[in-house]
Amino acid sequence: MSECDVLILGDYFCDVIFTGLPEPPRLGTDLYSHSLDLVPGGAYIMTTALHRLGVDVRWMARLGNDLFSQFVFNETQREGLDTSLFQTFERPLRIVSVSFSFVHDRGFISYIDPMPDIPPQPIIAALRPRWVVNAPFDSSPECRQVMEFIHQHGGRVFTDCQYVTTTIREPGLTETLRMVDIFAPNQSEASQLTGETDPRIAAARLGEYCPLVIVKCGPQGAFAQTGMQSWHSPAIQVEVVDTTGAGDSFNAGFLAAHLHSEPIDTCLRYGNICGGLSTTRCGGASAVPTLEELHRYL
Repeated sequence: MSECDVLILGDYFCDVIFTGLPEPPRLGTDLYSHSLDLVPGGAYIMTTALHRLGVDVRWMARLGNDLFSQFVFNETQREGLDTSLFQTFERPLRIVSVSFSFVHDRGFISYIDPMPDIPPQPIIAALRPRWVVNAPFDSSPECRQVMEFIHQHGGRVFTDCQYVTTTIREPGLTETLRMVDIFAPNQSEASQLTGETDPRIAAARLGEYCPLVIVKCGPQGAFAQTGMQSWHSPAIQVEVVDTTGAGDSFNAGFLAAHLHSEPIDTCLRYGNICGGLSTTRCGGASAVPTLEELHRYL
């Protein structure tokens, strides 16, 4: 194996997206949407976005013999992604999310089959990536051991925390944060972790432990904090169709700029463009720009 810029950990999702619903689903109602899309999601989104931005990216994916896994595999081939780290098992590995998407927010109903445990350390040691995305994020010593292994092999850790129900007061969580090089939660996650509703304050609180924090705030743009220095970059103006995966697309834009040593305000701008454009079609990766398209937008 050769070195790469970015190694992405994390599973695929097969996203079934309903848009144009008259109201959020609730018991006792029978709703019809105006539109239905079936798209690959999960780690596929950021992998595809980075690939389109010209980054040498590899994805460590687990697939089964079910129709959802096959659909995602076919889409990765169509997109031209590197599949050398895919591991396929002769049993179903179904990972499905049904999304009911509105302009202001969305909700999910998800299902995941029991997944085989595949430690990432051998791949990290062989590839020696500059960045590892989606390293496990929790308060456990095992999580910190993976991050320490990444650092020992010359890499750095970029992660957001997905959906969280804990806070930074949980024993061990601040120790984990200190091992993350770039931490990129959304506003809801940052608020849950810190108890702060103002994203600037939440970023500052998280910045007490992590060297670079980004808080993604959708139509409010994004905030960044490193030490005592902070930045804000406004969101771009688009006609929103579906917000699924916008955070992953933002992450890809930010990291692609960071790999080219762009200043933080430029990295935020790249992230906002990729995240904003991704909302103009259904599915997180459907409208993510290529590097040429991003430069044209700039």
